[in-house]
Amino acid sequence: MTESVHVVAVLTAKPGMRPAYLEAFAKIVPEVHAEDGCLKYVVCTDTEGAGAAQTPYGEDVLVVVEEWESLAHLQAHGAAPHMKAFGEAVKDMVADRKIHILSAA
Repeated sequence: MTESVHVVAVLTAKPGMRPAYLEAFAKIVPEVHAEDGCLKYVVCTDTEGAGAAQTPYGEDVLVVVEEWESLAHLQAHGAAPHMKAFGEAVKDMVADRKIHILSAA
C-alpha cells in the first residue's frame, strides 16, 4: 500500500482579490472532493486571535491543504478539466504561488 501525499499550497492573491478567489475556489470544492483519491481539500486563512504562537501569513494569503491517496491521484487532480478551467479563471487574481508536495517522514 502506498502512503498518502500531502500538499500545502501557499497562494498570495493580488491586493483586494482574496474574496473573488475564495468565491471561485468554493465552486470547485465539490468537484475536487468527488475525485478519486481525494482525502482532504480545504482552503485556509489565518485564524484570528490565535496568540503569540501564530506566525500569520497575511490578509492576501490563502493556504490550500490537501491529502491524496497517492501521487498518481494528485497528478490526475492537476490534469482534471475542472482544475485547468479553475486555473484559467483565477490566474489574474494570483500574485504568487508556492506548492509543497510532502510525504510522511
